[in-house]
Amino acid sequence: MAKVYVIGTMDTKGEELRFARDCIIRAGAEAVLVDVGTRGPGAGAEVGAEEIAAHHPEGASAVLGLDDRGKAVAGMAEALTRWLSARGDIGAVLGLGGSGNTALVTQAMRALPVGTPKLMVSTVASGNVAPYVGPADIALMYSVVDVAGINAISRRVIANAAHAAAGMALFRPPSAPAGEKPGIGMSMFGVTTGCITALREALEPSHECYVFHATGAGGQSMEKLADSGLLSALIDITTTEVPDHLVGGVFPCTGDRFGAAIRTRLPYVGSVGAVDMVNFGAKETVPAQFGGRNLYVHNPQVTLMRTTPAENKAIAEFIVARLNRMEGPVRFLLPLGGVSAIDVPGMPFHDPAADEALFATIRAGFVPGADRKLIEVPAAVNDREFVDSVLAAFKEIA
Repeated sequence: MAKVYVIGTMDTKGEELRFARDCIIRAGAEAVLVDVGTRGPGAGAEVGAEEIAAHHPEGASAVLGLDDRGKAVAGMAEALTRWLSARGDIGAVLGLGGSGNTALVTQAMRALPVGTPKLMVSTVASGNVAPYVGPADIALMYSVVDVAGINAISRRVIANAAHAAAGMALFRPPSAPAGEKPGIGMSMFGVTTGCITALREALEPSHECYVFHATGAGGQSMEKLADSGLLSALIDITTTEVPDHLVGGVFPCTGDRFGAAIRTRLPYVGSVGAVDMVNFGAKETVPAQFGGRNLYVHNPQVTLMRTTPAENKAIAEFIVARLNRMEGPVRFLLPLGGVSAIDVPGMPFHDPAADEALFATIRAGFVPGADRKLIEVPAAVNDREFVDSVLAAFKEIA
């Protein structure tokens, strides 16, 4: 039977964690209580903090016995991530705690595949939860009262969470039906909508097309699905999160952008869609140092800033370094006529010099291989010629 792993700090939340474990067992599921406390041993856990800490790459001494609690919690989070990721019998993961344990346990939860049930009862679940959830399918339940003893309120909240976790472990989603279409991850932004819409319409008869808005979290979600084995290929046309990451926009990727394609070796078709812009909020929120730049008000809440040749060179270097690490089939396309709907003649971001800095840097750095090809298309990203080139590239490798 798949197990519900109940995780928390037994040195401070032992009563509550044992109560949750007992609720799960009474509901008919198997439960394993895991201690991730860093202040001292807690009684009653099936897996002790010492066992978890030993999975830190530097050993348990990098987690336990430290005077710096922040360092200890960070170390335990890394150790738990490694330990939990190696489990082959996870039916669900249930965490309980405050801000520290929420950060600790959800870090490990985020490393698990999409579809593995993950539920966190937390005192901070009513605020900004983006740092805890990230691109993962983590359910957060607000504890209402602090996780500090069993009382009339906490008993109900924790029991509800425990029963939910037990139910998810006992009743798994049905297997995919025979003949289910393979899934493709696609990245899109408003200024590349024409391209992605045409690609989706062409591919939907044979594939499930999952479109992700390139807002930072969108790209991370797309790559999380790839890492989780839920995608068969990536059509990553819109890489605008890279300039936001490098220049300081509001929709940044992380340093792991493109990492899923490197790790999974999935067929990858990519481009430089919308890298002509850095995204900010309302115009008055644009940082003062960018006041003299080419700004375009996309809507009252979004202001775009045209990237410069120097920025485009850095963007290209970031992208091409990762393309060269991909060992699966790769086709990367350069839309020489413009990388977005507003980077074409007569539009506000048309800047041939900036585009050429981007293209030239990619040409110079790209390492071709038997199944890694750079394709230049004399059309803009939303033109039919470019769409057809993407389709041809996809059909060649998928």
